[in-house]
Amino acid sequence: MPEGAYRWFVYAELALAAVTYIALQFVVAPYGGRHGRAGWGPTVPARVGWVVMEAPASILFVVFYLLGSHRAELVPLLFLALWLVHYVYRAFVYPFLTRSGSRMPVLVMLLAIGFNVLNAWVNARWISEYGTYPVAWLSDPRFWIGVVLFAGGLALNARSDRTLRRLRRAGGGYRIPSGGGFRYVSSPNYLGEMVEWTGWAIATWSLAGTAFALYTIANLAPRAMANHRWYRETFDDYPPERRALIPFVL
Repeated sequence: MPEGAYRWFVYAELALAAVTYIALQFVVAPYGGRHGRAGWGPTVPARVGWVVMEAPASILFVVFYLLGSHRAELVPLLFLALWLVHYVYRAFVYPFLTRSGSRMPVLVMLLAIGFNVLNAWVNARWISEYGTYPVAWLSDPRFWIGVVLFAGGLALNARSDRTLRRLRRAGGGYRIPSGGGFRYVSSPNYLGEMVEWTGWAIATWSLAGTAFALYTIANLAPRAMANHRWYRETFDDYPPERRALIPFVL
């Protein structure tokens, strides 16, 4: 595919970010759990939905990556490793660590699959075909700033997930999470993922990476705000100083 044609897929992802952000100002995505509700058609167990919708982001990414002429080069291989660290965890580890009995609408699952296929295509094709990453890129500050942000965001995301899992295992319904990033914001798991993919955009220094980072923000920021509202409406003793997404700010 000519690079000019490829860019239209990247533009499509940028447009999708804008549409998603606008839509989520009016609708709270019913992934299950506290925001699950009827009226979205047939459902599947949330664990099944997570595996099915996230698997393309890792499996197809590898397939698309292997089509590239730079697939055997060091820096693209490092980017491949970063991507898989996140998505193997998200698709094949995280769903089996949770004990949620909630369900997910099939429609939400299908929409997520569509996005993950598009996103895997634009990012994999960039790092292994259209982008140029000589070994010298390893000494570029953008690479290291991006990798540090990626690693820090991933750690915050995983730790926050673990905190939520421990609350569920303790039983007794929903409770106020505490410790770690929850000292400052209601959704540190979302904040971690946003930092993570911002780091990816910087490390790859690409429009494809930027499109993914913007989509992540467009998708997760409204959900973080919805979570914050839910906590404050549900718990009278919810910490008033805790912000929704950005410590001390928002």
